[in-house]
Amino acid sequence: MEKPNIPALPVWAEPILAFIPGDGREAEERRMLLEIIGQYGDGLIGRENPVFHMTASAIIVSPDRRRTLMAFHRVYNSWAWTGGHTEPGETDLFAVALREAQEETGITGLRPLRQGPASVEILPVWAHKKRGKDVGSHLHLNVSYLFEADDSLPLRIAEEENSAVGWLEIDRLEEYVSEVYMLPIYRRLLERANVC
Repeated sequence: MEKPNIPALPVWAEPILAFIPGDGREAEERRMLLEIIGQYGDGLIGRENPVFHMTASAIIVSPDRRRTLMAFHRVYNSWAWTGGHTEPGETDLFAVALREAQEETGITGLRPLRQGPASVEILPVWAHKKRGKDVGSHLHLNVSYLFEADDSLPLRIAEEENSAVGWLEIDRLEEYVSEVYMLPIYRRLLERANVC
């Protein structure tokens, strides 16, 4: 694979560089991601950059691949994957995805389904209020990971982030997800989980 023509990347970007895109959209977004990382480096960690910053997300499936664990997010008013921002100094994106999944759902015993990222995305976040504060529109430079978990384990909501968590039937996902632009991303990741 041809390496993009970009300045030196920070070590934490190596999994993104090693990621093999599954389609043209991923190839282009990976290229853009690497260019932005090459320009801003560690300035993308945390939320200090008002235009874009790094996030990591998780698609979690049941052992039989019939259900996925999601949270009902207040900001988006939709069932969604788990995930969130890197914190200052936090550069292990896999660890961010794992931490966010556990914090948002209370799930334990998550098992990664593959080495490295399962997808990369550049996601728009429109202006909104969070905890009473205005948040301007910006971009999430996201890296996604796949996990499996025991769907009989207890769950809990993270009251500051979501109002419900639960295992949803994958074949009925369109009934739960109101963010229609996210459905193709979820479907692509769920298909990749089926071959792990």
